[in-house]
Amino acid sequence: MSNDLENALATEAAGAGDSPDVALSTRPPIWNRVLHSRVTSISVLLILLLVFFAITQRETFLTFDNMVLLLISSSVLFLVSIGLTFVLLVGGFDLSIGALMALTTFILAWLVNQLSVPIVVAMALTIIFGGLLGFLTNGFLIGRLKLSFMVVTLGTMTLFMGLVKLISGGQTIVIKSTWLVDTFSFGKVVGIPIPVLCSIAVFAIAAFTLRYTLFGRDIYAVGGNQKAARLSGINVSRTVMLAYGLAGACAAFGGLVAASRTGSAGPTIGDTIMLQAAAAVLIGGTSLRGGSGSILGTAIGVLFFGVLSNGLTAAGFGTQWQQTIGGIIIVGAALADKVQRDGWASLDLRIFTARSRRT
Repeated sequence: MSNDLENALATEAAGAGDSPDVALSTRPPIWNRVLHSRVTSISVLLILLLVFFAITQRETFLTFDNMVLLLISSSVLFLVSIGLTFVLLVGGFDLSIGALMALTTFILAWLVNQLSVPIVVAMALTIIFGGLLGFLTNGFLIGRLKLSFMVVTLGTMTLFMGLVKLISGGQTIVIKSTWLVDTFSFGKVVGIPIPVLCSIAVFAIAAFTLRYTLFGRDIYAVGGNQKAARLSGINVSRTVMLAYGLAGACAAFGGLVAASRTGSAGPTIGDTIMLQAAAAVLIGGTSLRGGSGSILGTAIGVLFFGVLSNGLTAAGFGTQWQQTIGGIIIVGAALADKVQRDGWASLDLRIFTARSRRT
């Protein structure tokens, strides 16, 4: 199946007049791809940002405590961004991950407070619930019924937000578990905070899945060319549904980490996480049109925003500045994606030149 897929994709790329062998042989060498990779670009920017804050905040920024705080504060964004990466890779998007994240924290509170489920079991059930919810709502409607992902996820976002308000009444609910806060949130294993270990584990599993499994290859194939993927025997609907299911599970996992910090479920948890995750994934090199990107790029994108947020906060800049910069970066990442795929000529800037000549 993989050989058929490679031939189909190669034929599509080469056009009617070229053979698959010609298309594959024209692929640029690996060193050239590395130099022109978005991952390389954002890695350089991350290093420059670290150097800048290390110089301007030399007494506080590069301390061990601050680096640990940076990693812990980035863990929620990292978990959510991993799930969103799978969705973007299949050529979709998910506006509902923030609302789903908030909803799952109330599911956790209900399991622990009302049903007296042991906290570890309740956390596992909450992650499963998030995955099933993403699979059966967004995944089914988009993957099986072929509805627009923007319309569907906008609708489910509104639905989940409404459910959160109905369940909570707009109030925060305390989760009756000391283990959640004392051990899970602030505990350490071999000196590494548990939320950071969770992020590392999810990163390793996601990277392995995309790199070495048939499902990972299906993800890239569906995002790159659905028609070619379907002709090669890939179940496109199932792949899309699983991608949204993974996004739901990762959002639920991020909700658990966020709830563990305060020991409570809140209706405002996840309010801004969708835009932050989108910015991190896009700046990490994942294409808006699917089929291109990596978990490593997402991880670097999350670290970039973590360092930026940490440095700006220490410098006295409020969240409004962070949101403004994040918005600019999202637009810039979308522009870079288009230029990287289609070249500068695709922007069609000639209209401005033509108008200036007429005036």
